[in-house]
Amino acid sequence: MELHYLGSVLFSLLMCMTLVRSEAGVSKSSCRFPAIFNFGDSNSDTGGLSAAFGQAPSPNGETYFHTPSGRFSDGRLVIDFIAESLGLPYLSAFLDSLGSNFSHGANFATAGSTIRPQNTTISQSGYSPISLDVQFVQFSDFQRRSQKIRKQGGLFGTFLPKEEDFSRALYTFDIGQNDLTAGYKLNLSTEQVKAYVPDVLSQFTNVMKGVYGQGGRSFWVHNTGPVGCLPYILDRYLITAAQVDKHGCANPFNDVAQYFNRRLKEAVAQLRKELPLAAITYVDVYSVKYTLISQAKKYGFEDPLVACCGHGGKYNYNRYIKCGSKKKVNGREIIIAKSCGNPTVKINWDGVHFTEAANKWIFDSIANGSFSDPPNPLKMSC
Repeated sequence: MELHYLGSVLFSLLMCMTLVRSEAGVSKSSCRFPAIFNFGDSNSDTGGLSAAFGQAPSPNGETYFHTPSGRFSDGRLVIDFIAESLGLPYLSAFLDSLGSNFSHGANFATAGSTIRPQNTTISQSGYSPISLDVQFVQFSDFQRRSQKIRKQGGLFGTFLPKEEDFSRALYTFDIGQNDLTAGYKLNLSTEQVKAYVPDVLSQFTNVMKGVYGQGGRSFWVHNTGPVGCLPYILDRYLITAAQVDKHGCANPFNDVAQYFNRRLKEAVAQLRKELPLAAITYVDVYSVKYTLISQAKKYGFEDPLVACCGHGGKYNYNRYIKCGSKKKVNGREIIIAKSCGNPTVKINWDGVHFTEAANKWIFDSIANGSFSDPPNPLKMSC
């Protein structure tokens, strides 16, 4: 009887362990994000800057939307592919009051945004006044007011997220690139730019803590890309032959980006200790983008350092004649900074941003967790 009883107990224990493992597997593989809340710059802006300061002109949006869509690209961005993969509609910009639906989240990113507020106007430097701290204030206000409106009932409430969606949502961050280039615009040295990175990241972590404090639990954080491979950097700054790598990228700028990324990864590791209920995924977008640029031909792309939409010069980029710029000829307005005609084989769109084809390649590379820490796929990042 004792042996039979012992056997029954052991069998029950094994069954319990199997069920626990099974349930853990189901839970891990079944993140059901009802919403996305995005914070960032032009790499993930779906219309914020356009709503505030005027629409990104044609030919932006030509490939997918067939009209300007608030995105600085010919089509979709990585954040659009993230939404698609999670079965959610594209994110409406928080600042866009026309035709927006926030029931599945909101996008607080604006082109030109930085983590640290800049002491300049947008007309002086091109940097957005809507820095990350402002985006967090907007998120806080959105969370509070959206629930008041929902409780009032009526049509407007249907376009806003449910209260429980805020704790179950995915919070995505893609920002920091402009903080690095801001220093160079002020004629700071590489070492001086590196010196203020800790302060930038301190402000970044404060915002993440703020989101956590308001119920956010799942975070997907992109590091910054190889800025030294962007045409606007290569065209604007004095770069010696000795500073250019074998793929044509500027080493000093990429070194700063990699330094920022190392410190960001350390900051994320510290956040995991301080925010025990959070699932924070750090995504190495830098490696993905550099791989694409340095091996463009292998992946079906060409001229990785040349902008598709621009005007003149070695990189088809002119900061005074940006993508979509027009001039009058014989009383008729014509576009002088045109699209290259086939963005699907181009990596860079306008000297600063990526084409839809490149964004899709980048998303496909990161979605399975291959470049993530921890190495969880997007759909298992809760």
